[in-house]
Amino acid sequence: MLKNLLSILGLLLTVAALAGLLFVHHLFAKSPYLLAVQVAAALLMIWARKTFGLRSFHAAANTSEGGLVTTGPYRYWRHPIYVSIICFIWAGQVQAPSAVPLALAATASLGLIARMLIEERFLTQAYPEYAEYAKRAKRLIPFVY
Repeated sequence: MLKNLLSILGLLLTVAALAGLLFVHHLFAKSPYLLAVQVAAALLMIWARKTFGLRSFHAAANTSEGGLVTTGPYRYWRHPIYVSIICFIWAGQVQAPSAVPLALAATASLGLIARMLIEERFLTQAYPEYAEYAKRAKRLIPFVY
């Protein structure tokens, strides 16, 4: 129960920070190169959503019905959707960083990282093969971490 509440809190923190970035006009990059990073992040999210399917649309990071997904972008990342959001957010901060947007980006990232860690606990309990999968697929950076 506590894990579900913390997961939902991470989601709310992320959504609030994203709304804040939108409000202060720091969500979308202005440089064509950084916009390309944001487009790549959006394409990664679409690929991950298509691979995973609709079953992941819920507020808590607990597991859903179905097996462990290890294909598509999940072959390289354990959390490609969260990775895509983090890359999208930070690409909007690189060009003109300032205190409030950086704090909002950090808040959103922390919310997503909290959800990742909580989700991994659920997945470890639900799928005995998750530990072996976690050795192959990295959490955030393919082939590194």
